[in-house]
Amino acid sequence: MTPGEGAPKDFAALRAAIAQRAEQLPKRLMQIAGYALENPDEIAFGTVASIAASADVQPSALVRFARALGYQGFTDLQDVFRSRLRDRVLNYDERLAKLRDHGVATSQSGLVLDGFLEASERSIAKFREKVDHEAIDNAVTILAAAHTIYLIGLRRSFPIASYMSYAMGKLGVRNILVDAVAGMGAEQASFMTAVDAALAISFAPYASQTVALTDAAKSRGARIVTITDSVFSPLASPADALIEVSEADFEGFRSMATTMAVAMTLCVAVAARRGES
Repeated sequence: MTPGEGAPKDFAALRAAIAQRAEQLPKRLMQIAGYALENPDEIAFGTVASIAASADVQPSALVRFARALGYQGFTDLQDVFRSRLRDRVLNYDERLAKLRDHGVATSQSGLVLDGFLEASERSIAKFREKVDHEAIDNAVTILAAAHTIYLIGLRRSFPIASYMSYAMGKLGVRNILVDAVAGMGAEQASFMTAVDAALAISFAPYASQTVALTDAAKSRGARIVTITDSVFSPLASPADALIEVSEADFEGFRSMATTMAVAMTLCVAVAARRGES
């Protein structure tokens, strides 16, 4: 089949099209979109039946999803996912498997450590493949121009936000860590104005207070930079710059290696940009 005239021709264009149409898609098709972006290899190599089962939808929904994006059928959509693999030189999972074959620590703690190191390596490798440098540059521009940067990251994301506050403080970048101690998150964020920026961090299942504080910051005119795991995150809609990070996990515990690398990048790049000006 030949893709429809308006259908995205490559994976980058497909991701952009899904993000643009996210709020217009029915709930079931949004579910498929989220699964597809999180599991591109499964979409590339799976069958309609296996993909539908993994995504918990009917096979016919996959066809509807493809047609909603302008393709004549699911095979045309699948070809785009396969095309992203053609130029990929390194297979990191195979490399890590070979490393394990050459000898892994036999103690229980050694196996746990190896599992977390592997998850961190997979996270970083995956981010390298699809990193959006323009989004990072936009985030740096917004944060560097802000009078004060409000850092919003609660629950699992709190270590990232608190580190950024520490690093920015050492680098001379004015910031406020919205830690919500004593339930004072709304009060801490209430000083934001249009000359400020908020950097919000949250991953599924999204911290409801982080979402609420980010929406409040948007309503006060602050520019919003978000670090989150999907274009379907509740933090995506208010974002002026969105950095998408999807961390791998080990036994259900997700790595934060890539998120920390992004956080360090933003801190240093913002300080450097301010120094230039």
